[in-house]
Amino acid sequence: MNISSQISDSEPPSPLDTEIETRKAEHLRVCLEEDVEFRQVTSGFEGYRFTHCCLPELDYDDINLATHFLGKSLKAPILISSMTGGTEFARLVNTRLATVAQRYGLAMGVGSQRIIVEQPSLAPTFAVRSCAPDILLLANIGAVQLNYGYGLEECLRVVELLEADALILHLNPLQECVQSRGDKNFKELLPKIAQLCEELPVPVVVKEVGNGISSPVAQRLIAAGVAAIDVAGAGGTSWAKVESQRAKDHKQRRLGQTFADWGLPTAECLRSIRAVVPEIPLIASGGLKNGLDIAKAIALGGDLAGLARPFLEAAATSEAALDEFTDILIAELETALFCTGNSDLASLKSSGMLQPIT
Repeated sequence: MNISSQISDSEPPSPLDTEIETRKAEHLRVCLEEDVEFRQVTSGFEGYRFTHCCLPELDYDDINLATHFLGKSLKAPILISSMTGGTEFARLVNTRLATVAQRYGLAMGVGSQRIIVEQPSLAPTFAVRSCAPDILLLANIGAVQLNYGYGLEECLRVVELLEADALILHLNPLQECVQSRGDKNFKELLPKIAQLCEELPVPVVVKEVGNGISSPVAQRLIAAGVAAIDVAGAGGTSWAKVESQRAKDHKQRRLGQTFADWGLPTAECLRSIRAVVPEIPLIASGGLKNGLDIAKAIALGGDLAGLARPFLEAAATSEAALDEFTDILIAELETALFCTGNSDLASLKSSGMLQPIT
């Protein structure tokens, strides 16, 4: 898919362009046009299989995908994961994503909003509440920015500008290592996360960006007051590969290539965290591609399932393509419940129908 012309058409050169804004446009282009998938590491969902039930004793029309997350009602356990913002093309993508989230009752996160703290004029590229008044909407900023002058004021600003229901703090140490001039001071970050959780009036969600969260780290985050965890495991988009594609010097390109398959598989993260923390709200993201993957993620203990690049590819194509993708995704999830004899998500979780392939 070639979007370079769309990006350049909607973003004429301007003396106000910044390094961050350019990076946002490059991230979109690379994710849509280049090979940035994990190759040696997978999400882990292919290692599990549902037991087929040929007598489900259900009416398909009675299947109910509804759920609650962080106090909000959703019609399906699907999160359109954090992706983009900060450019005119990103504004189009975000508007399309929010519109489909409202139509289908899904949750949505936006990309890092650091850019609108530094360039408030770009806030409209994230502003989607007007076309999605009812959805669970998640603001987003890098946790490491708490070590670079950001605090409660900046986090409140991004939440308020988005009219968000919660704030995602994303953890991305590997991406910062590969990114040219990345922010790599993660020292004593946990106490600052804990302070923010105490002071911010909305829940704080912590996510990785595709390399996974281990159960020991999850436990530390929960003890700090984090309201939910997005495991964001390995198996989907490798941000080391994305940054390697963008790199202007040999060292950064080589770093991205060396660590292209670094991370914890999503299924492994889910199982290990749920085993030690039975109650914390969990989002499963990282390498999910279809409704069957979503069903597996829920059966392994997830409460929501997040997809990013599949939604991005559809949204970059057209509104019709995005609507079709979402409709298929939900039909796949409903079919997984029907063919395992489960009428809702709670019964799917407790059914024991998902087994490792031996």
